[in-house]
Amino acid sequence: MRVIGIDPGTAIVGYGIIDYNKNKYSIVDYGVILTSKDLSNEERLEIVYNELDKILKKYKPEFMAIEDLFYFKNNKTVISVAQARGVILLAGKQNNIPMSSYTPLQVKIGITGYGKAEKNQVQLMVQKFLGLSEIPKPDDAADALAICITHINSLSSNISFTGTSNLKKITLSSDTNKISLEEYKKLLKK
Repeated sequence: MRVIGIDPGTAIVGYGIIDYNKNKYSIVDYGVILTSKDLSNEERLEIVYNELDKILKKYKPEFMAIEDLFYFKNNKTVISVAQARGVILLAGKQNNIPMSSYTPLQVKIGITGYGKAEKNQVQLMVQKFLGLSEIPKPDDAADALAICITHINSLSSNISFTGTSNLKKITLSSDTNKISLEEYKKLLKK
């Protein structure tokens, strides 16, 4: 299966594409779509849509996973990210790709098994899951890969992010509320 993960934004949209076959993650591509602050919002949204559409047509993912909006202190920021998320969803729909959304908490749990994991812990787990020699850069691309892995894990295991019972099972599986990669993989196989 091929999945694209998207970390939405207006200035920077992170994307990561992973193939998952026989319990093996294979990175296909990752990167960012950049827009200039000197452009109008409409022009920036057009760039996000057009560039993502090219990526979707080139790689033909079977699924799209996108980060859900969460609370922003700055209302202007949340509106612009919501608009970018809208054109991202439109690009997915126009390419007939099934889409799922994950909150930052769900991604942290889906990658580290711990909902309060720090950003660097998430990035280290992305590196380990993908067998990379270093953490993917930039951060937005690493976040998109984390979203992608979370979606793959939700499809290929009994973990569901629609209720809280599984979230408790994951976060309480260790005395320290943190689990190793091996413990997490064992949990996914249950």
